[in-house]
Amino acid sequence: MARLVNEDGCGPEAGSSMHREKGRTEARWGPQHAGARELANLYSPGKRCQEWISVILCFSLMAFNLLHLIANFHLGHVWFILLAVAAGILTADFASGLVHWGADSWGSVELPIFGKAFIRPFREHHIDPTGITRHDFIETNGDNCMLTIFPLASMAISFLTLSPAEVYHNYPWYCYVFAIAIFVTLTNQIHKWSHTYFGLPGWVVFLQDCHIILPRKHHRIHHVSPHETYFCITTGWLNYPLERLGFWRYLEDLIQSAMGVKPRTDDLKWAHKVN
Repeated sequence: MARLVNEDGCGPEAGSSMHREKGRTEARWGPQHAGARELANLYSPGKRCQEWISVILCFSLMAFNLLHLIANFHLGHVWFILLAVAAGILTADFASGLVHWGADSWGSVELPIFGKAFIRPFREHHIDPTGITRHDFIETNGDNCMLTIFPLASMAISFLTLSPAEVYHNYPWYCYVFAIAIFVTLTNQIHKWSHTYFGLPGWVVFLQDCHIILPRKHHRIHHVSPHETYFCITTGWLNYPLERLGFWRYLEDLIQSAMGVKPRTDDLKWAHKVN
């Protein structure tokens, strides 16, 4: 059974070791950690611009598609819509786990373009877990919005080019894609809420308590170093079954045996920075 952790990302043993290391570094975790400061400083104006563009395009396409989904709604679609939404939520939860596992476990901040833009936030998050709560809406959600632009644009083109009969036939598929897009877009916002312990709206706390979105206590399990479990961060529904199957460990063993690289080495490198 996984150990409970503090919000700084440390388990009980790590908490006691922090006092032993105090002579070596005054800030083992959090915004004053040397690695966290260096990583935060890599957030660039170009990255900010990409996030703004992604948010604007994503929400514009989302509004356009929602209007067309409403305009093409038929009562006969109700059960298909419910099934499509449930499947979309599960798909988004799995996708969040896959991306989270991949970025946590592999790659390096030193990779050209991709490293500083997309690997950096994952490294920063493990040594400053509450840093995400200090990010504004654009920084929190920009990358997730970028991921949904292509499927939302494809759906918009379909609404503009297909006949009403074709749209009716494909309607359950559009609902499935739209549900995925919504929950993928919201994933980092939900993740941010799972690290926010004060001032959350009552409806957010209610959804967390009912495990409709990622609960705070559930997500703490992931923040036990070396951060090798419970990667799904949309609803977290798939974390337990995937862990029971050993899904992530199997993938890691497969990649390590094929390529000879160990998971999370870059993550540990940043965690161990002290100056």
